[in-house]
Amino acid sequence: MSADPSETTFVLNGKSVSACGLPPQTTLLDFLRSQGLTGAKEGCAEGECGACTVVFVAEHGSASAFRAVNSCLMFLPMAAGHEIYTVESLKQKGELAAAQRAMAEMGGSQCGYCTPGFVMSLFAEHYRPGRQGPCDPESMSGNLCRCTGYRPIRDAALLLGAPPDDEFRERLSRPARRLSAVRSEGFVRPTTVDECLSEARGNPDAKLLAGGTDLGVESNLRFRRWKRLISLDAIAELREFSESKESVKIGAALPLTDIAERWAHAPGAFHEWLRLFASLTIRNRATLGGNLATASPIGDGAPLLLAWGAVLHLAGPNGRRTVTLDSFFTAYRRTALELGEMITAIEIPQPTNMFTRFYKMAKRRMDDISTVAAAFALELDSSGRVRTARFAFGGVAATPVRAVTAEEAIIGQAWNLATVRRAQSALARTLRPISDHRGSADYRVEVSKSLVEKLWWDLREEAAA
Repeated sequence: MSADPSETTFVLNGKSVSACGLPPQTTLLDFLRSQGLTGAKEGCAEGECGACTVVFVAEHGSASAFRAVNSCLMFLPMAAGHEIYTVESLKQKGELAAAQRAMAEMGGSQCGYCTPGFVMSLFAEHYRPGRQGPCDPESMSGNLCRCTGYRPIRDAALLLGAPPDDEFRERLSRPARRLSAVRSEGFVRPTTVDECLSEARGNPDAKLLAGGTDLGVESNLRFRRWKRLISLDAIAELREFSESKESVKIGAALPLTDIAERWAHAPGAFHEWLRLFASLTIRNRATLGGNLATASPIGDGAPLLLAWGAVLHLAGPNGRRTVTLDSFFTAYRRTALELGEMITAIEIPQPTNMFTRFYKMAKRRMDDISTVAAAFALELDSSGRVRTARFAFGGVAATPVRAVTAEEAIIGQAWNLATVRRAQSALARTLRPISDHRGSADYRVEVSKSLVEKLWWDLREEAAA
């Protein structure tokens, strides 16, 4: 553990800095602004607007990569050991960085409040390892602008080609710093699962903290405070990824962006799902373990994993065990996790001949909370009859659910519109959503039914291709 229990030390804009004596739920954003680094700003305090965007150096194979993140959702102790850059660091030898210059030349800034955040997301994209061609405008999907309009911002991204051969590019040729254990007032970062469980046993009111994309919102907007936070960032076991012919095993604290990079042969549905999961700045921190442990009925991770028949690996005071995701959610915001227990990995059986789709209905197509999310895994036999069906939904009950009655209604049936109607009828009888500001109960049922028909059309189109 660090020698000074009150000190958080990290590299900021190339220089080592220490923060002492601050509450553990102080955000990185607030600390940066207290140091006069006011390019990062607070807009929404929940990771949606991107005005607070900074980048940190993350692991990327044997080298590293810049990852854009929301500094409003990172508690200050989480920065310990990291290398972090703000917009103030980009200007080198009196010259603006290419991302800054492109934004100015294309007229991508008006009032300027959001501009530094856009620049930092574009900077990370500009230096993205392996990128070819112009920068991807969707790299800025986690940044909102309320006055300029997005066309000139998009033009700025498309203007940028290869990054210059400068000190930022040179930095990426070296590995990211390895995170070590940290202990400070109200915060601890162990390096093994056993240490984590020991901390949890000694502090029953402690809260496990992975990416912080959910707890940060609770802290900022709901003013939740926890006596002790246990960070999972430095536990190597929770960041592992392995793939075999039988299954894919994903560490519970491995960020979604890292999963996408390591899962070379992921099914197409995974990429469809990932693109609709919040924004890139959120995906750079968010984890599958955290998404499932929150037990939100509208979390986007559960439906796809339910459709794939995922199994969770758990560790706790009584040892290790596995549970199917089907049995994990027990009630609204309740799970099968016992006191002091944690998710260590998510294991997904390798899909064989299953046709899988993920659909999300929301107010916006991207970076929004689901009204209804649905995932379908379907396998047909040689005669076109349904051999296996797994239908999973979010937003239609108190927990993410499998529509078992609808599945049973179509097993052995020819996959046609008549079978689709059987599934729809079963959904109408069994789904019990609530009405809220995102959609009425009736709307949610009708959307769920329509998505089954969309599945039929998509499978038909794929077969004809």
